[in-house]
Amino acid sequence: MKTADEWFDAYSESHQNPTNKLIHWICVPAILFSIVGLLWVVSPFLTWGAMAISLLFYFQLSMKLSLVMMVIYALMTSLATSLGEYLLVSSIVIFVVAWIFQFVGHNIEGKKPSFFEDVKFLLVGPIWCVSFLFKKYNLSY
Repeated sequence: MKTADEWFDAYSESHQNPTNKLIHWICVPAILFSIVGLLWVVSPFLTWGAMAISLLFYFQLSMKLSLVMMVIYALMTSLATSLGEYLLVSSIVIFVVAWIFQFVGHNIEGKKPSFFEDVKFLLVGPIWCVSFLFKKYNLSY
């Protein structure tokens, strides 16, 4: 299994352009929230199950990053429940708009999204964003 740094290095290969990076730092969390919201509409149980599966992947990479992702998931589910009847429409709109921006970013970058090579990169994106906070504050993950 790859280490966190190996995943981040591979992911970073198609995320060098500053504009593409900025788009990803905004849109990756937005997409994650929209997925949490869409799953929550279907079933809170399904949402918790999907988060648990992703956390298993994250725990194999980094306990600290996983704990941060747990907090992020808790905040996202709290926000999702607070949106009530607007959750479905909000999640769909966020999902579509954020993915459009992601592909615009990759067009600017001139490289295809990493998940075209390995679907696990869809899980790597959120912790790649979180890892930058660790680096900014000189924290090990």
